[in-house]
Amino acid sequence: MTVLRGALVTLRPTTDDDVPALAAIRATPEVRARWRGEDDLEAEIRSDLSDPDVHPLTIRHQERIVGMIQWYTEDEPDYRHAGIDIFLDPAAHGAGLGTDAVRTLAVHLVDDHGHHRLVIDPAADNLPAIRCYEKVGFKPVGVMRQYERGADGTWHDGLLMDLLAPELLR
Repeated sequence: MTVLRGALVTLRPTTDDDVPALAAIRATPEVRARWRGEDDLEAEIRSDLSDPDVHPLTIRHQERIVGMIQWYTEDEPDYRHAGIDIFLDPAAHGAGLGTDAVRTLAVHLVDDHGHHRLVIDPAADNLPAIRCYEKVGFKPVGVMRQYERGADGTWHDGLLMDLLAPELLR
């Protein structure tokens, strides 16, 4: 895949060279609370790189790695869509980089891959992420109750959001 350029960020295929910086971001308390992970985050990220069903992209801003965004597809013709996941360095929060990364990837998935529908599923209590996705055009579909187990062992709700191609806010 080619490099994708947004207004603020560049998205490029993640390589082994990116793994230490991405693992350091995943290890921050803010990111780890949402993405969790075992003790060896580098091994987990490398595992993602070898998964043929996931397409990880490193997010760069001003020549610095600030996070990762990945996408996957449901290819069953009657249910075809793409999904997005993202994590961003907490030091980069609030600067519009997450919104730009999600928008850049969404445009690519709609324009270059022909997806008519995209999904994303933040934790229901992750209001900054939800606002970020709404700026791109994602709309809440519904709460998925007890959707994922948290680091504390209890179940937490997720919010299913989707975006139809004509709703993409470019």
